[in-house]
Amino acid sequence: MRAYAGEKKIPGMVWGVVIDNRLAHVGAFGVRDRVSNAPVTNGTAFRIASMTKSFTALAVLKLRDEGKLSLDDAVAKWIPQFARMELPTRDTPPLSIRQLLSHSAGFPEDNPWGDRQLSATDAKLDEWLNAGIPFSTPPGTRYEYSNYAFGLLGRVVTKAAGMPYEKYVRQEILSKLHMDETTFEFSDVPAARRATGYRLKPDGTYQEEPPLPHGVFGSMGGLLTTATDLGKYVAFHLSAWPARDDVDTGPVRRSSVREMAHLWTPANLTARSAAGVLQASEAGYGFGLRVSSDCRFAHIVGHGGGLPGFGSYMAWLPEYGVGMFAMATLTYSGPAEPISQAWDEMVKTGALRKRELPPTPLQTLMRDHILNLWKHWDDAEANSIASGNLFLDEPIEQRRMEIARLKEEVGECSRAGSVLPENWLRGQFNMNCANGAVGVFFTLAPTQPPAVQHLAFQKLASEDVRIGAPTGLPAGVACTQ
Repeated sequence: MRAYAGEKKIPGMVWGVVIDNRLAHVGAFGVRDRVSNAPVTNGTAFRIASMTKSFTALAVLKLRDEGKLSLDDAVAKWIPQFARMELPTRDTPPLSIRQLLSHSAGFPEDNPWGDRQLSATDAKLDEWLNAGIPFSTPPGTRYEYSNYAFGLLGRVVTKAAGMPYEKYVRQEILSKLHMDETTFEFSDVPAARRATGYRLKPDGTYQEEPPLPHGVFGSMGGLLTTATDLGKYVAFHLSAWPARDDVDTGPVRRSSVREMAHLWTPANLTARSAAGVLQASEAGYGFGLRVSSDCRFAHIVGHGGGLPGFGSYMAWLPEYGVGMFAMATLTYSGPAEPISQAWDEMVKTGALRKRELPPTPLQTLMRDHILNLWKHWDDAEANSIASGNLFLDEPIEQRRMEIARLKEEVGECSRAGSVLPENWLRGQFNMNCANGAVGVFFTLAPTQPPAVQHLAFQKLASEDVRIGAPTGLPAGVACTQ
């Protein structure tokens, strides 16, 4: 982070690492303003720009969960001008709230324009809506990032909640997460705690960027927050995983938070070769969040923010319970690159481990049955746990012979380890044997009760090695050439 800040000539930056439900580390670089030269601290407030979109999405989903709107509502239900608006083609269906949330409404990418509309008034938005919106793509067909869409969602929240968007977000989300240092108004932040934004001019000098006033487009990028508060926010998102039976303490349902982090609108698939290693990634948009996967991680969630004077980025790995964020005082200096580099460093330590799902009672029961069959095969017990396909795919006699051949190599297996679940109906476990170890992979069928539809045994080089799924791809396989 320090190297990045120095290289980009960022006047001031703060960053944090979140582990499960706590802000585990905060670091800072530089000054909050170049006049006082006061240092950046974890209490310094930065504008986070488009990272605000995830707060707007939370507000929409909370209203949905309360039955006050539907994601499939026509936008015209909440913004009447859409009932009269000319759509791009005669066969275009009415635009929905879901499309606004997922950047699939067909509006044009508008970062340069949108960044300057933060202070727009309700009257100005009405003027734009009465004039209509030009479309760049057919709605519902592809990804196109739209600040306008999230500006409109602010109005939807206001109408559905029966109170101003800013009040609803503050009352129903910020206050309940104890984000007391987070606000939409620069004037709410004492000068001694407020970061000043800068633009780096071609001659190498800095120009102070005047703070953009808050207005109707605040729902697309108006929030200011601190490292302390942003740590609470990232921790809240991480707390939505895994799905479980615990009491849901909110302020928004865990299931809705996970819904935000699902890839609803694919954006791009990229691949490049570096030092003989293929680096591939797939990215798209959820609801107010960017969602991606690459050769390191199957699920990366995050969002960036950029406005005149500021750049920010937050990202987390739901399967690992770890998140990072950084906020900087230089125009569009979103520090996504050092966060990605930090993931690489964490992987190298070996300490970045996936959260392990606990085995279900049914998985443990199936393990015990399979261990019994390994020790003393019994046709009746085998048939009691098998789905209809299992012994059609591979006859029961062939199964017995397979186990007998493996026993000649590894000897008797004295015990079986815990099931390592891939999900609630698929898992694997290792058996410790006299002359080695055997991995067992099983998948249960979609019947009630679930029965074994796939069963595989594999001799392992080490008791700790995990075997692969039926596809033959080893678990955690990397993208390589």
